[in-house]
Amino acid sequence: MQIVVELVVSADEYLKQYSYPAAIVTTHSRDGRRVRFPANILRPYVTHSGIHGVFRISFDSNGKFRAIEKL
Repeated sequence: MQIVVELVVSADEYLKQYSYPAAIVTTHSRDGRRVRFPANILRPYVTHSGIHGVFRISFDSNGKFRAIEKL
């Protein structure tokens, strides 16, 4: 299963809400589904200005994270 999400998160917001180990991001995919995923998968994409972009996130059939890619 794959979802595509667009994220705009400032660096301050990321640090406040998503920097702890068990943090969960809740957002909507481009097709309107509500999705939740571990915030730590975004770490490679965090810059000084935060996280900005469109991402494809892949999950296995059990809903476990497999991969993320910035589009």
